Amino acid sequence: MNKPRGRPFPPGNTTGRGRPPGSRNKAKSPAQQLLEDYALPLMRKCLSLALHDGDRSALRMCMDRISAVRREDCIRLSLPRITTVQDVGMAMEKVTQAIGRGKITPVEGETLINILGGRARIIQNAEMESRLEKLEEIVSPGKLPRAA
Repeated sequence: MNKPRGRPFPPGNTTGRGRPPGSRNKAKSPAQQLLEDYALPLMRKCLSLALHDGDRSALRMCMDRISAVRREDCIRLSLPRITTVQDVGMAMEKVTQAIGRGKITPVEGETLINILGGRARIIQNAEMESRLEKLEEIVSPGKLPRAA
């Protein structure tokens, strides 16, 4: 009862390198395997149905299963290097100009503005911490100015 609790086995993997990073599970559901086996003919049929006004709900269901949902594209916009809050302001100005010129959509602009706002908060917090450390150094015991 008073035995110390410990590991029931030695640490480390002694049987080999383990499962490689990014490897998939071996076991697939039969439905998933069947869908993968017939992905190409299903795609052809879906395209044929789409071209000839076929069953659109079946088309959508098959297409959703076969092809992954498209992610948003990267936003390509040249922004200045951001090290100060003033740099964030200049970057936000560039974003608003890009929206006005139609280079990026308002939704993309909003995303960039939110990211830049987060960056500004990080810079402000770092500056505040630096100022606080300097004040603490000045006010630390033994460094207080003597009253006359």
